[in-house]
Amino acid sequence: MEVHRLQQYTGHRAAIYALDASPDPHRFLSGGGDGWIVEWDVRTPEEGKLIASIENRVFSLLQIPAQNLMLAGNMDGGIHWITLDAPEQTRLLAHHKRGVFGLLQHGNYLFSIGGDGMLTRWSIARQAPLESIQLSTHALRSITYSAQRNELAIGSSDCSIYLVHAETLECTQRIVGAHSNSVFTLAYHPSNNTLLSAGRDAMLRSWNLNQIEKPVQEIAAHLFTINHIAFSPDQKLLATASRDKTLKTLGRGHTPTSKSAGKPERSGAYQFSEPFAVDIQGLIYCGR
Repeated sequence: MEVHRLQQYTGHRAAIYALDASPDPHRFLSGGGDGWIVEWDVRTPEEGKLIASIENRVFSLLQIPAQNLMLAGNMDGGIHWITLDAPEQTRLLAHHKRGVFGLLQHGNYLFSIGGDGMLTRWSIARQAPLESIQLSTHALRSITYSAQRNELAIGSSDCSIYLVHAETLECTQRIVGAHSNSVFTLAYHPSNNTLLSAGRDAMLRSWNLNQIEKPVQEIAAHLFTINHIAFSPDQKLLATASRDKTLKTLGRGHTPTSKSAGKPERSGAYQFSEPFAVDIQGLIYCGR
């Protein structure tokens, strides 16, 4: 199987740090070091629409359509609550002491993770923090959720992965030394009890969550940092995106099944040569 670049989306004036899917399956959002939040339509890649602009680097993005909200985590630890039909009402809540590296919605709650090692649960309706726990003295860099386990998996710059109950916020397990450096990305396998992790050490590892003493499998997947991993909806393929400017796909058993997508000078969108649908967020490669 080969991977081909379909489009290139240009317009940001600095590195792109965050992507988020839109309720419209043809659109996605990007945020970067220029403070811009831009909406793109895959059918007209040359026509990016500026949704909002903040006076800081955008490190994370989350759209909440039911409340017509866009949330942006910035480099200094603040979260911008942007009302899309009234952007002048934007609220900036300074909370984390350093960058906000992840935002995740779970029901009526928002979870944020920061460079201060804190995990915070927020009320979306009140736009207010409810409780925080100090998971680490190092930055928390990635967060994902398993509905099957009602669990958050959080990757840290202390080389650990923390498994946290989504309701009680109890840390139920910690995988110490999961990687040799920061854990930048995590993904639960959609249909089994496996967690995949990757990060600055360029290693891709899979973990059986019933036996976390050591990884089930590990692959030197890239030359440099792995920034993002995502499953296709049919669960047959995993895509990885790296600082080495390549995107790769892996098949069942997590063994490489394709060559890299090449080295684009800027951002681009990719599509697999075999016909199946993939979450747009997992197919957008962001960079500079």
